[in-house]
Formats: sequence, C-alpha cells, structure tokens
Amino acid sequence: MDMWTSSKAGTPHARVSPHGRALPLRVGTRGSPLALAQTRAFLSVLRHFCPVLRAMDVFEEHAITTTGDKVQDRRLAEIGGKGLFAKEIHEALADRRIDFAVHSLKDLETALPPGIVLACTLKREDARDALILGPECAEPDPSDAFAALPAGAAVGTASVRRQAQLLHARPDLRVVTLRGNVQTRLDKVARGECGASLLALAGLCRLGLEGKAAAVLDPEAMVPAAGQGIVGVTVRADDVELQELLAAIEDPEAKAVSTAERALLARLDGSCRTPIGGFARLLPAADGMPGQLHLTGLVARADGSFLLKRSLYGVVAEAAGLGTELGASLRADSPPDIFV
Repeated sequence: MDMWTSSKAGTPHARVSPHGRALPLRVGTRGSPLALAQTRAFLSVLRHFCPVLRAMDVFEEHAITTTGDKVQDRRLAEIGGKGLFAKEIHEALADRRIDFAVHSLKDLETALPPGIVLACTLKREDARDALILGPECAEPDPSDAFAALPAGAAVGTASVRRQAQLLHARPDLRVVTLRGNVQTRLDKVARGECGASLLALAGLCRLGLEGKAAAVLDPEAMVPAAGQGIVGVTVRADDVELQELLAAIEDPEAKAVSTAERALLARLDGSCRTPIGGFARLLPAADGMPGQLHLTGLVARADGSFLLKRSLYGVVAEAAGLGTELGASLRADSPPDIFV
C-alpha cells in the first residue's frame, strides 16, 4: 500500500516515497494528560498530511512510565538529571517495542542515546511561562506580575531555571519543590499548599487550562527553557522510512528556533543543577530582506545571586552556529562552578 502518499496544505502534490509497512505503527509517550494530548495532536497532524491514514486504525498508543514520572518527591536534579522523562521511552524505541516517540522537546537531552534521532519538531505553542497565583495573592499588575506575591511568599516549582530568575527578581521569596502533572500543581496552589507557581503556558493551552494563568511572563524577563512549547518526535536512526515521513510534516520555524536553542544548551553543557534558559524567535522580514533569528540565552545560580543574560541575531541558515556562539559567550563570562 502507498501509505505515505500525502496532500500537504499549500502543496497539493507533495509526496514522499511509497512504502510497505507493518501495522499498526506504535507510538510511545508518557502517560500524563498533557503527554497524551500532545501525542494525539501529533497523530492528527500526521493523519491530515496522509489522508489515507484517516480511515485506517494504523496507530497504537503506548503509555510508558518514566523515571521522572515515578519519583515525585524530589527535584529531577537529585535523581539523575537529564533525560529522566525520555530514558524508558527511548529504551522501548531501541528495543523495537515502539516505532516512534513523542516528547516535550524541553525534556529531551541534547545528546540523544546512540541509534536515536530527532526526526521532526512541530509548530511551537506559546513558549512563555505563566504565573499561577493562590488565594492569598493580590491581583497581578501587568507591568510587574511578581508584585502580586506577598513578601516571603512560598512559590512552588521544581525548575532551577524558574527558581533562579524568580529569586533574582525577588530575593525575599521562598522556593519550595512542587512536582506532579499540570492539574496536580494547579490544585496544590488553589488549596494554598504554596502561594504561587510557574507553569509552561504551552501545557495549559494544550489542556484547555490557559484561563488558570494569572499573568503571562515576557520571555525576555523570564527566559523559557530551550525547546519549551515544542513537540519533538524521535525515531531509530535506521528507520529511514519514518524519518522521511516525519521530515515532511516538520514545521520550519520550530526547526530553526529549536536548533538554535539546543545548540546553545549543548555548548553550555551545564549539569542538571545549572539554571539555563534559551529562547529563539524569527523576526519579520523587512525591506525585502529575510527575517533574522533572535536568540536569548541565560545562565544563573539557583539562588539568583548571579544571572547573566545575552542575545544575538543571525540568519536562519546559521541557527546552530548562533546557539554555539552565544553559549560560548555566556560560559566564558560565568563562574566555572555553575556548570559543575
């Protein structure tokens, strides 16, 4: 069967080579409501691209519990750090128990396991962080969202990146560890277990919970994690057929910005305890010139006592080089112990 014949929006004759493939195609994902929502959105994009898949039961979801899901009472940095939401999924991929895997790109380590490749990135959802306020907080001021937090308030997060930027802006605040899925964290704030929290707006939007955000933070003020808001799909390096199919649905802008952000992250090469932020965006074309890529990077101490933030501009074709250059600049001017 010509499974991969496609009709991509805007390119009615777009095609990839026909393949014969054993069905069903098995997709691996974490089992959280957000992970399942992202996986089903990805499969919807794939079905739209390949109309023949719409009438066929060709996908089989495999929810996989990861180390990051199992341990909920400690920060990820305390249980091994990088790749904890992907390790078991990639083991299943390498063992051929699944055919491809869907991830929040920010959860993927920059150096993937041998034999695993990032095959595509999907259109970015809003990359900004959202401030979630508890019942004891004031109404947020659009010009200074953190002013809504009472002096000494406890803010729940497991992210050292968010912690560092928050404490740099408000050193009077206390940060407490808050883990769990999106709804769990929202419920804990609503019950007053902590005064406030910070969550990725993308996750709230994908779950239809964006109304829970009391304020949305400017990405230059609270620099997001590299890859935040982007869904990435991994496959085995030897699965050329799936790589070809997935490359055809990749979002070019998501590919450009994620390439820059992940190159920044790779060059900084911090430990899982290093607060690092990276956010790239495409600027509009002007005066007949193509739009440039703008990349902001951040390195900090977890207690907020040191924070270095810089930006660079470059062309899309040099996204990886832009990330590497900015990462080298930040690393050169940061205390060496930050990266240990």
